[in-house]
Amino acid sequence: QVQLVESGGGLVLPGGSMRLSCVASGFTFGSSTMSWYRQAPGKERELVAAHYPYFAHYADSMEGRFRISRDNTKNTVYLQIHSLEPEDTAVYYCKAHTSISGSPIEYWGQGTQVTVSL
Repeated sequence: QVQLVESGGGLVLPGGSMRLSCVASGFTFGSSTMSWYRQAPGKERELVAAHYPYFAHYADSMEGRFRISRDNTKNTVYLQIHSLEPEDTAVYYCKAHTSISGSPIEYWGQGTQVTVSL
């Protein structure tokens, strides 16, 4: 059974930092692409960053304050966010892009809420 469990969200002051974690199970983590998306109230879900097996990619507007990393020994992908702004308030989702019996498939976590506010 595939599971993606996000954690690390919460309430943070503007200018603060936060690290989100996503622990995966049920598929071959090391060869999978792991991504972070976010969805703000009233907006569409958008890509923040993706970590392919050997390199990372960031959405154009996410360069600089976001850093994605992975630890294949722990089946975990992280998203570090610095200098948080109220506009970063959103539900952050972890996504896995992998293959099962040669067929591509995607899985989503349940999301973790990040709220940036005074």
